[in-house]
Amino acid sequence: MGATTSPSVMSEEVARFDALGDAWWDPDGPMAPLHRLNPVRIGWARDLIARHFRLEAPAGTPLAGVSLLDVGCGAGLFAEPMARLGADVVGVDPAPAAIGAARRHAEETGARLVYRTATVEELASEQRRFDVVSAMEVIEHTSDPGAFVATAASLVRPGGLLLASTLNRTLKSFALAIVGAEYLLRWLEPGTHRWEQFVTPIELTGFARAAGLRRMSLRGVVYNPLGADWRLSGDTGVNYLFAGTKRHV
Repeated sequence: MGATTSPSVMSEEVARFDALGDAWWDPDGPMAPLHRLNPVRIGWARDLIARHFRLEAPAGTPLAGVSLLDVGCGAGLFAEPMARLGADVVGVDPAPAAIGAARRHAEETGARLVYRTATVEELASEQRRFDVVSAMEVIEHTSDPGAFVATAASLVRPGGLLLASTLNRTLKSFALAIVGAEYLLRWLEPGTHRWEQFVTPIELTGFARAAGLRRMSLRGVVYNPLGADWRLSGDTGVNYLFAGTKRHV
């Protein structure tokens, strides 16, 4: 996402996340649910990327040599760990305060990656291509999901991957992600999500296909209350992870 003139951006969404600043990195703060979700997102992405590109990199940096664009990166909760795994990461977001928090955290931890206050459309206008483009918890905050996926896919090189983490539009997701997570448990600020903006796996698969991508992975993510953590599942009724690969020309 990027400047409010971008067709993929909803200005009120940008303002909400921009206001978080350094609170993004507080594991007990307003982004606590993402901190808990992050390990399963990172593990899924790491293993899928390594398998797809048949990488044989050192154990500590299994994604060495992979270029990755993280769209809507916020303060870097996904981008920075991917850089630590060896990927050559560029993180972009329209929220300047979020990018500022991302840069400060990277400086503190010594993570090596590039952050830019920019839109996915701005990156596409530069005609850049990446091995992997990720959009984690982003699609449901865009004004036109189909157009967003098309633009993000244009940044994937032939044979590369588009990764997404998002929410399904079901009665179950309304009960758990909206009523439960925002109003009962207060995991998130009420109003963080709009159920009508959620995207079903069928819709996302269609957007991807129209953009020249073939779906290669669809996994549900469910919360385990006993371990207070998240795990991969066949249940895509609420949260799910999607991967598509771009056809070779």
